[in-house]
Amino acid sequence: QVLLVESGGGSVQPGGSLRLSCAASGSIFRVNVMGWYRQAPGKQRELVAYITGGGNTNYVDSVKGRFTIARDNAKNTLYLQMNSLKPEDTAVYYCNLEGTDGSGHRFASWGQGTQVTVSS
Repeated sequence: QVLLVESGGGSVQPGGSLRLSCAASGSIFRVNVMGWYRQAPGKQRELVAYITGGGNTNYVDSVKGRFTIARDNAKNTLYLQMNSLKPEDTAVYYCNLEGTDGSGHRFASWGQGTQVTVSS
């Protein structure tokens, strides 16, 4: 069982910054991809950013230049640095991990979500 726990959410004014953290625990044979998703009220959950096992990153267009995804493999922790926040960034942010277990089967784990609110 892989457990993901997000932290770092909160309420900020437009232009502010937050750093989200996602701590992973449990048995993981191989991490394929880790990413951040978000879901705003009345909207579908969308992929915000991801980082592959090889260190390649990608971002949804709306956050490019403002958000940075990073990982600390030694700590099994994923980060999302969010700068220049806008009201439209308001959402519940979820950490996701896609991996492979010792039997070669792929799996996915989700965190419980952390609320980010950007308002004046």
